[in-house]
Order: sequence, then structure tokens, then C-alpha cells
Amino acid sequence: MITSEYNRDQLETIFGVRQFLGRLSRSRIGQINRWIKPYLRFRADVAEFQATHFSEICTQKCFTNQSSACCNKEGIATFFADVVVNVLLSSDQEIDSLLDILSKDRGGFKCVYLTENGCLWHLKPIVCEMFLCKHAKDAVLEKEDVLRSQWEKFCLRETRYTWPSRPVLFDKLEAVFIQDGFHSPLMYFHNSPGLLRVKNRSIKKHTKAPF
Repeated sequence: MITSEYNRDQLETIFGVRQFLGRLSRSRIGQINRWIKPYLRFRADVAEFQATHFSEICTQKCFTNQSSACCNKEGIATFFADVVVNVLLSSDQEIDSLLDILSKDRGGFKCVYLTENGCLWHLKPIVCEMFLCKHAKDAVLEKEDVLRSQWEKFCLRETRYTWPSRPVLFDKLEAVFIQDGFHSPLMYFHNSPGLLRVKNRSIKKHTKAPF
């Protein structure tokens, strides 16, 4: 079966990260796990907020009626760091399920990872977690100033891990793998012109003139 470029990039990255992490020492894995702890606390806070205030409306709008754009086919941008974190948290069976569905995907309108039982990722990509369609925002955030303020704070916290105007986790995880010779098309922090411009502007801003 011929798979799409999207599926190939995802499959090769997940498979490669799994193999790579499997070769690392226990102490090295422990170090990476310590790096991602603050990020996991952030994700737990967001997940709790989503479950409390958006679960019912998103289940009806997105999952049951299939009328939202949030889980469109190949519309999910996954970062390399998303894969690393997910592989670290996943069981072998969970990773096998991702690889299997990517290789057997027959197309369709929905995200390859979305099944009848929900998303196959142990910890779904940050883009998925932070996406709220206009319908959801209007139904929840526009009616409650406190909730809107809380969501804005979550969006700000997200940038501490994903926006490379300063050293951030997602960039750091890519760099670690690159230093050891691993490369992936999902390494946007080292390949995306837009993100590279953000990093370069930051470097120039924080580099002091010699006189």
C-alpha cells in the first residue's frame, strides 16, 4: 500500500525515536524525563481545564457530529518533541498501534490517529491540545471572563515550551537528537524558516555589541 508523505514522515519519526531512545542509557533517559516534567504538569493542567469546561461540547461538535475542522485528515501538525514525549510515556503496544495505523491508513476525511475510541496518542500533540474552534470559544470563553483569562494564561504558558524567542523544551529536544546524528522532517525548530527567524531575532536581541 502506498502511504502519503504525511504518514511516512510520522511513521519514520515515531519508529526512529523509539529505536533511538531504546539505545540510550538509563541515566540519559532519566535526564530527559526531568526536562519534560514541567511540560507534563502544564499538559495536565490544560487537560483538566478542557475536561471540565469543553468535554461535553467538543464531544458533540467534533467527535459525534464530525463537523469540526480540528481533526481533519493530515491537518494535525506534530512537532518532533511531541513524538519524543509521547514515545517516552507510551507502552510498546501503544506505539505499535500508531505505527500500524500509519502503515495501513486508507485515507478518508479524519485524522489518521482518530479512532472510534478517540485519539491513539498517549499524550496528543500540543497543537491538538491547544486548539479551540470558534464554536467552542463562543460557547464557553466568551461567556465567562474568568475562563477566558485562564485560557489566555494557558496559551502564554504554552509559549514557554514551544516559542523559540528564548531557549524552550521543544527546540532543546530536537538539538539533543541532532547532536547524536538523528534527523527528522518533523524537526521544525531547526528547519522551519519562520521558527528560525524567531530564534535568530532572539539571538541578535540578546547579543551585546562589543562597544
